[in-house]
Amino acid sequence: MHCVFISIRCRPGTAYDVADAIALREIHSELYSTSGEYDLLVKMYIPEGEDVGKYINANLLDVPGIERTLTTLTFKAF
Repeated sequence: MHCVFISIRCRPGTAYDVADAIALREIHSELYSTSGEYDLLVKMYIPEGEDVGKYINANLLDVPGIERTLTTLTFKAF
């Protein structure tokens, strides 16, 4: 499994709805509300053999209310 972090900017007033929709999909390891430029932070594990971009597009980015995302790939745990 490959760990990625996805920062999500939501349309104004939709952060709780977006978080609820993500939680119901059970695709995340951790989900946080954040301050700053983005509203939510999702920690997700991509299954082996899956294309990271396609997996995120197919499983996350169709959630209503998501305006923009920033995906951070991880390489090595210390």
